Amino acid sequence: MDPWEGFDAFVSVADSGHFSTAAQRLGVSTSHVSRQIARLEERLQTRLFYRSTRQVSLTEAGHTFLQHCRHLLDARDEAIQAVSDLGGEPKGLLRLTCAVAYGESFIMPLVTDFMQRHPKLQIDMQLTNQTLDLLHGSFDLAIRLGRLQDSNLIATRLAPRNMYLCAAPGYLQQHGAPHSLSELNRHNCLIGSSDIWSFDQNGRETPIRVHGNLRCNSGRAVLDAALRGLGLCQLPDYYVQQPIADGKLHALLPQHQPPHTGVWALYPQKRHLSPKVRLLIDHLRAGLAARPEYHHAELPWSQQQR
Repeated sequence: MDPWEGFDAFVSVADSGHFSTAAQRLGVSTSHVSRQIARLEERLQTRLFYRSTRQVSLTEAGHTFLQHCRHLLDARDEAIQAVSDLGGEPKGLLRLTCAVAYGESFIMPLVTDFMQRHPKLQIDMQLTNQTLDLLHGSFDLAIRLGRLQDSNLIATRLAPRNMYLCAAPGYLQQHGAPHSLSELNRHNCLIGSSDIWSFDQNGRETPIRVHGNLRCNSGRAVLDAALRGLGLCQLPDYYVQQPIADGKLHALLPQHQPPHTGVWALYPQKRHLSPKVRLLIDHLRAGLAARPEYHHAELPWSQQQR
């Protein structure tokens, strides 16, 4: 008897809620799936599904068994993939997701370079500012920015991501520079995706709500408004390092610069990371490290004045 018999059918039925849909996914008949589930329940001496004319649902035993089955099938598939990938050139499909602006400017050029080096690869990149579910979306990798939320995903840092409070010289000449966090409410703040800005205060991360006459979920648009002298902005280093170095923006309140976050590669918790995903992560890390945006800019304006 095949010890794996019924496992794939069981997981497919549990995911779809229908024997017929599971059969279509597996490329077999509905009666074949039904027989496999019946044999599995007989082996286990327990009922895995409640059945109705329209849908099936998991019993308590079914829920417990499903958790273990997912781990077992993942480990099986990863073991097969790991052996097949040994010593071979990366090939097959890689599904990725990343935020739109960062993905267009930073990640996709590195991904296309990676494809040129490994022409047997296929890439499906979803650029979206929504946080997609990697497991249910069958994604191999997600590139996320900022501070990570707790999750069941594994994260590895690709690059630093430091936030800078900035303003153009023209704005500072007209309105002066803030010398403390309490003075921010006197200034026009150019707001991106959130009106809560993060700062470091006595070693603790401090959120401050800011106000201003512009709000836009595009970092480039906020940067353009700041360069025109319309107000203060808080943006990641890859937007403002060059304008700071060129003197077009001045970094403010360096003593309150928020704690370093990062650019992260996230992937599902699996025992073995696919070699092609590992190669891509290494390629992205090296490529981002080589970009001039991640090199140190000149001293903040307040330090230059000393």
